[in-house]
Amino acid sequence: MARLKAEIWVKALIRRAAVAGSPAMVVRRGHEEAGTVYVKVNRLDDTASVYAPTWGENGERVWMCATGADPVADQVAEAYLDKQARFDPDFWVVEIEDRLGRHFLTEPIS
Repeated sequence: MARLKAEIWVKALIRRAAVAGSPAMVVRRGHEEAGTVYVKVNRLDDTASVYAPTWGENGERVWMCATGADPVADQVAEAYLDKQARFDPDFWVVEIEDRLGRHFLTEPIS
């Protein structure tokens, strides 16, 4: 199954957030075709959540909240992303600013 290029997927996510009135921006640019994308949701109250991609049983993309079920301090979210950079320096980070904590991901969340 062909996968959508990372850059196109990122642009679509940013557009979904913008349509809902939430600013979203690329804060780290990865490989335009195959870079892993992390989504950081900044609640604008010094807390955040980071969503990381994983793959389901049938090869479909699913997301997990890598920082846990509840929002964490923004510094904790940033530390998680810094740690990921040590393993894969070529990844994307899209940051969405949304007081309600909406992520605008259309794939399942596990």
